[in-house]
Amino acid sequence: MSEEPHLLVDVVEDNILAVTFNRPDKLNAMSSELMRTLEDAVTRYRESPELRVFLIKSKGRYFSAGADLKEGLRNAGGSIPQPTRGSQIREQHRRLPSGMRRVWDEMEGMEKPFVVAHHARCVGGSLEMSLSCDFRLAAKSASYAFPEAKFGVLPATNGVSRLVRIVGPHWARLMITANMPVDADEARVMGLVHKVYPDETFEDEVMAFCRHLARQDPELVGASKIAIELAADLPVHQAASVERLVNSSLMLSPHQHRLHEDHIASVGTGQGKLSA
Repeated sequence: MSEEPHLLVDVVEDNILAVTFNRPDKLNAMSSELMRTLEDAVTRYRESPELRVFLIKSKGRYFSAGADLKEGLRNAGGSIPQPTRGSQIREQHRRLPSGMRRVWDEMEGMEKPFVVAHHARCVGGSLEMSLSCDFRLAAKSASYAFPEAKFGVLPATNGVSRLVRIVGPHWARLMITANMPVDADEARVMGLVHKVYPDETFEDEVMAFCRHLARQDPELVGASKIAIELAADLPVHQAASVERLVNSSLMLSPHQHRLHEDHIASVGTGQGKLSA
């Protein structure tokens, strides 16, 4: 009997592309097959204007245990020489065989939103992937950790760099230096996740969030990703210039004029809603 696909890909409700980690017996470890399918799905999302939201989810008692280390050992087969210089190790990290960093960078850079939904424990490489998503949603049962410290190394696929940008050095020390796991509520306080939902309603809440996100103007969504990323790295006055620059482009587009007219019309009929 052939093995089930490591990643399931499905278009739900016309404009939401959902991928599901499908290796519950392996704690959803991220295999090379899973990574290839994920990269193909990211490319499909980029090239399909009708798709508005990319949702990453999982099933089983782990969201994911991270990279499939056993597969890496099998594939190496003793043929890869042991590094003898730091520069060799750094180059290996930069060009990971699984292409993780390439996929994470594409997710961050694309002007379309990525949502990840953690129903359970999320560690290692899967947490690094999640840090590259625009929105992280957690069930009450979710938890987070970087186990790399147990092997005396750092999470090296954007783990340190992206975590510090999101939660700051204060909390990054807790998870990396002290090697402490955090639960969903702690992750919410840290700013690691955006929302925490009850386990019982988690799937429904995630889909409601994705539907809401899919209704947002795609031009605004794309421009906001660029503006927010730039503003995070700039002094306040330069960040304000980014606001003006991006808004000037948005406000002069015919599409924005139509949105404005539609909103005025809906207010006039008493149908305008802030939550729309």
